Amino acid sequence: MKQLLESQTVEFKQVWKDEYLRTICAFANSEGGVLYIGLDDNSEILGVENIEELLEILPNKINNRLGLVVDISIKNSDTKNYLEIKVNKTYAPISYNGKFYIRSGSNTIELNGGNLTNFLLKKYGKTWDDVIEERFTLDEIDLNTIERFKKLAKDRVPDIVNEDNIEELLRKLNLYEGNYLKRAAILLFAKNPQKYYIQSHSKIGRFLSETDIQSSDIIEGNLINQVDMILDILRLKYLKAYISYEGAHRREKLEYPYEALREAVINALIHRDYTNTSNLQIRVYDDKLVLYNGATLNPEVPIEKFNQPHQSKPFNPTMASVFYKCGFIENWGKGTINIINECLEYGLPAPTFEYEWEAVRTTFYKRVENEIVDGGINGGINMLFEIISKNSGLSAVEISNKSNIPLRTVQRQVKELKDKNLIEYKGSKKTGGYYAK
Repeated sequence: MKQLLESQTVEFKQVWKDEYLRTICAFANSEGGVLYIGLDDNSEILGVENIEELLEILPNKINNRLGLVVDISIKNSDTKNYLEIKVNKTYAPISYNGKFYIRSGSNTIELNGGNLTNFLLKKYGKTWDDVIEERFTLDEIDLNTIERFKKLAKDRVPDIVNEDNIEELLRKLNLYEGNYLKRAAILLFAKNPQKYYIQSHSKIGRFLSETDIQSSDIIEGNLINQVDMILDILRLKYLKAYISYEGAHRREKLEYPYEALREAVINALIHRDYTNTSNLQIRVYDDKLVLYNGATLNPEVPIEKFNQPHQSKPFNPTMASVFYKCGFIENWGKGTINIINECLEYGLPAPTFEYEWEAVRTTFYKRVENEIVDGGINGGINMLFEIISKNSGLSAVEISNKSNIPLRTVQRQVKELKDKNLIEYKGSKKTGGYYAK
């Protein structure tokens, strides 16, 4: 037997115990797996004394307790016999003693609360936002939000502007099932969605430290309206704006790029796990802005991939479809990439994405001034200066490819470095490059 390690799909046990039915249950609810009986944690074969007895009783026990038919066989190595129990992935949820288990890495985890709800919905081909709410009626739909949606959606769904029948419009948006409206309809268009899902409000606060809060606001209403309300309150109350003039034109520049903030807020609202009782929190500090958003990540898009191109895997696909139609999002999984690029082009450090305590934390950072040159160079330009210093002769395109910084950002930062007389261009336009002075 070749060396194996315990993993998402492999588990070793020295002897059989009925409690290991949980492991088999977890394999079936996940991607399947193999349970070996007669091996220690280092995959060393110890053997099984009553192997013939186990081979006879285990198939019936597993079938009776879990409703599963598994493949059990005797394996041997160096005169020692052990059992191999192969478990296939099932498409119906499997429980053990009324509880549901899944695999997470090499661990067997019991599902509870929102995680259990989402697991069961997924097994039955549903998502949380696609479930009907029998108590909700058409009279509770906010007509002003409907009209606003129609205006926003006219580019992507041109004929929606002419739809005057509210029920028919909502059916076209896949927000009905039979005679009942879905949860997505409540969050998107209700006059008072917090009546049904109190956690669907958002909070903004100014923090002097992690524990000292100076002021705060609560934003309620449906999600389509919350987008603009959140951004307006941030812009008018919480963020500084720098004023400049170009001729007679007044220019206002926020501390953070508006488009990046808008993308982050929309992503947070549309990807929230609304079974999580926490709400979207936006914390504004002197040196950073942090969004906390309760979320269940898709295993195909872990937090480590947020700064890379990835597939679009919305947690609430029914709501995401409506947001796409009204132009709030794209269906290409580029939201986090756009946020990063907007910040870099603004001359700010790249934001960070972290996942802890069942929440995604997105952190925007203010420009950090370095003291290594007169007047200071912001973090992004300083990184570019370091690249040029260590790699003399690179063109702007080569710097962009090497650093993964957008070409427009490189060109702007190169100009600033040249203006500060820190670098110079040598050679022809086609073959030349930049050198540190």
